[in-house]
Amino acid sequence: MLNTDGLLTEIRTFYSLKEIRENVEAELDQYKLLLEDYSQWLGSLLRNPESAKDPEWSKKTAELQKVLRSGGRKKEDKGAATVTEWVQFKDLLLSADVLGEAEILFEAVEELKSKIDKLERAKNSIADLERYGLGKDLLYVAYIHDGVPERVFFKPKKGEIAKFEFATDFSVLGQTQQSAE
Repeated sequence: MLNTDGLLTEIRTFYSLKEIRENVEAELDQYKLLLEDYSQWLGSLLRNPESAKDPEWSKKTAELQKVLRSGGRKKEDKGAATVTEWVQFKDLLLSADVLGEAEILFEAVEELKSKIDKLERAKNSIADLERYGLGKDLLYVAYIHDGVPERVFFKPKKGEIAKFEFATDFSVLGQTQQSAE
């Protein structure tokens, strides 16, 4: 689902619960890799010797992390503590503050953790459904919001509905030269 080129909402038909679960597991793997990358990037940024020279750096990053974990949104919430200076430019927020990079990394890490949690819960729910042994004569139409299956409609298969498979043989005839008699 991560490969849907930015789709935030989609409806997909699956032919088994296993197929949905495997899709969620693949999504989980991708988000976990991304979380690991961003966490390492953030760790490197926080351990940067240049940052350590600034006595306010540690205080500000700790405050930033606290604000973000509590769900605060600096400029959007009028009463929230502002740690990083952001300037509105049309539909974007811009910053040249040294903490700007740390802030977007903290936000991305928190968002990814939340997404992973939702996907884990969805995977566990699907696994429970698999254990109940729903029939193989069903199609599963899933409403997927922001990469997470939120609703699944069971639809009986009618007639000979099957996955489309394309199989073909390809052969090339070689030309032979015949001598003139």
